[in-house]
Amino acid sequence: VYLNVLFSFRIREEGKDSIPEHPYLYETDVEISLLGGSCKSPVDKFWNGSSSMYILQKATHHEDSDSMEESRTDDAVYASEVLPKESPGALALSVGRAKQLISLYTMVQNPNVTSLGLSDPAVLPPLWARCDGSDSQHTCWIGAEPLKAGNKVTGLNIYTVSCDGPTAGKTRFPKLEELKMEHKIRHHSSVVTTKGFARYELTAAAAIEDTIAESGSNIYVDITWNGVEKILETPPVISAATLNIALESGDPRSPVFQLYRELQLLLALAEGLKTGVTEWPEPAESESALKLVQEFLTDLKKKLDGDYIFEDKNETEKIKCDTAAVDSCIKSIFGERGDLDFTEQLWCKMKSVSSYQELLDCCTLVIKSLERGEIQPWIHQGSSSFLSQLIQQSYHGKMEDVSLSDITPVQMILEVGLEKMKKDYVSFFIGQELATLTYLDYFISTSVDLQEQVHRVQKLHHMLEVLVSCKVLLQFRHENLFPLTQVCMKYYKENPLNEKHVFQLPIRPALVREFYQNDSPEVWKVEISSGHGQKEVKTTWQVSTNAPVEHGTSDNSGFLSDSTVNGSSEERLYFITMTQCSQVQFT
Repeated sequence: VYLNVLFSFRIREEGKDSIPEHPYLYETDVEISLLGGSCKSPVDKFWNGSSSMYILQKATHHEDSDSMEESRTDDAVYASEVLPKESPGALALSVGRAKQLISLYTMVQNPNVTSLGLSDPAVLPPLWARCDGSDSQHTCWIGAEPLKAGNKVTGLNIYTVSCDGPTAGKTRFPKLEELKMEHKIRHHSSVVTTKGFARYELTAAAAIEDTIAESGSNIYVDITWNGVEKILETPPVISAATLNIALESGDPRSPVFQLYRELQLLLALAEGLKTGVTEWPEPAESESALKLVQEFLTDLKKKLDGDYIFEDKNETEKIKCDTAAVDSCIKSIFGERGDLDFTEQLWCKMKSVSSYQELLDCCTLVIKSLERGEIQPWIHQGSSSFLSQLIQQSYHGKMEDVSLSDITPVQMILEVGLEKMKKDYVSFFIGQELATLTYLDYFISTSVDLQEQVHRVQKLHHMLEVLVSCKVLLQFRHENLFPLTQVCMKYYKENPLNEKHVFQLPIRPALVREFYQNDSPEVWKVEISSGHGQKEVKTTWQVSTNAPVEHGTSDNSGFLSDSTVNGSSEERLYFITMTQCSQVQFT
C-alpha cells in the first residue's frame, strides 16, 4: 500500500499544475517524465493516442538525485527528446520491473481500490515504460491508457510492444490469416476488420541525374487503405495518401541554388547590421565585386547620350545569364526576369563582395557617379530603398550629402538586395499563378523592420525550394503545386522559419504510384481490430527499415541494403514490430 501511495503521490502532484521541467525519481531506480503535447513522443511510431503521457525509464542519476535539476542545463532539449544522447540502451527497465509499475498505475486508477485513500478522482495521462527486451517476446514498451466515461475511469487499455530484427527473410513473416486468428482467439471475437498503412520514400525512387535527388530532401508518401488481403501488399489504387515533404535549402544541385547564394549574402548583411560583425559568404564570381561595379558604371557612362536607352538586347541577355543561372529543366516554371533596374543589376554585380572595405569602395563609386551626373540610371517605380531615393534626387541635380561610414553601406546594399529578391519570388509565384499579390503581402510587407523582412524572404525561398523539388522530382503540375503552395504559405504566415518542418498534402496515390509501385516500403503495417467504441481492441503488425525504438540493442541507423532506386537489387532488412492490446475493466 505504501508503494502505491508513494507512486500515486509522485505522478499526481508533480504533474498537477503544469508539465514538470525535469524528470523525477520514483524510489531510486525509476525516472518519470511527463511529456506535454509539444514534445516529441517516443512511442508515436506505434501509438497515436493522448498528446500528454508519462514516460518511465531507468534512472540515470543514482548517486545524487537531489542535484538532478541543477545538472539539467537544457530543459527544452530534454523535454523534446526524453533521451540522453550517450546511451539510450541504458534507459530500459527490465520487463518485470515495468510490469510491476504498470500494476501500480492500474491500482492507482482503479476507483474500486479504496485502501489507498485517494480522494482526487482525476484521470491520469497514459503511462509508457521502456523495456529491455529481455523476455522471450523481446518486449520494448509496455503502456497503459485509461478508458473514461465522463470524469470516471472505467478501465484500462494495456499495450505490449515487441520488436525483433533486423531480418532479411520474408519467410519469417506470418500470414495475415494467422494474425487475424490470433487476434480472434485473444479477444474472443468472431469478426475483425483490417486497415493497411505503407510509407514509401520517393526521393531516391524519383532520382534524376544532375538534379537535387541526392540532396537532404526527404519526400515520402503515407498511404492507408481498408481491407488488407495479404502481408506486404502494394496499396490498392483506391487508397488515401498524404505526401510529406521536409526540405533543407542550399543543395548545390538545386535549380535555384544561385538564388540561394544571393539569400546567403542578404543574411550576412542583415547579421552584420544587427551585430556589427559580418561573415562574408564565399564569393561565387572569380572577378572582384569592385571590378564588376567599375565596368558596370563605365558602360552606363558610355551610354549616357541624350535620351537614355537603358539597355539593348544583348545587354538584356547578359543580365539574364548573370542573374538567373537556373537549370534548363526548371526554366519552364522559374522564368528569368528581364526587367532588372539599376539597383537590382548593381546587386547582381556585388554578389561576390567579400569584405566591408570592398563594399564601401563599391558604394563610394556609385555615389560619386551620381553626384557628378555621370549616370542617370532607371529604377522601378515605387522602389523605396535609400539608394533609389538618392537616384531620384540625382535626376534633379540635388543629392543630399551621404556619409558612407559605419553601417550605412551595409544597410544601403541590404535594402537593395531585399527589394530585388522580393521581386524575384513574387515573379515566380504570380507568374506560375500559385498566389496573388494580396496573398503574398505578408511576405513582402515593408511595414516591419528590416530583420523581419529578411526573415520573411527566407520563408519565401524555402517555399520555392519545396515547390521546385516537387516539380522536378515528382513532375507536379499546377493543379498539384497550387494546393501545396497554400499549405506552405498558411504554415509560414503563422510560424517562424523551420526547414525541419514536414509539409503535408493529401494526394491521389496515382499521382506518385510510378515512383513506388516497384519499390519496397520503408514502413508497412496492418491493423487488425474488433469491437466498437471503448470496447475496441487492436493488434498491429509492422515491418520497417529502421528500428522503431531508440533503446533497442540492435543498431538502428537504418537497415537498407545497397539497392537500386527501384529496389530490384538485394533484399531489404526489416524490423518486425507487434503491438498487442488487452483491456482491464473496472466496472
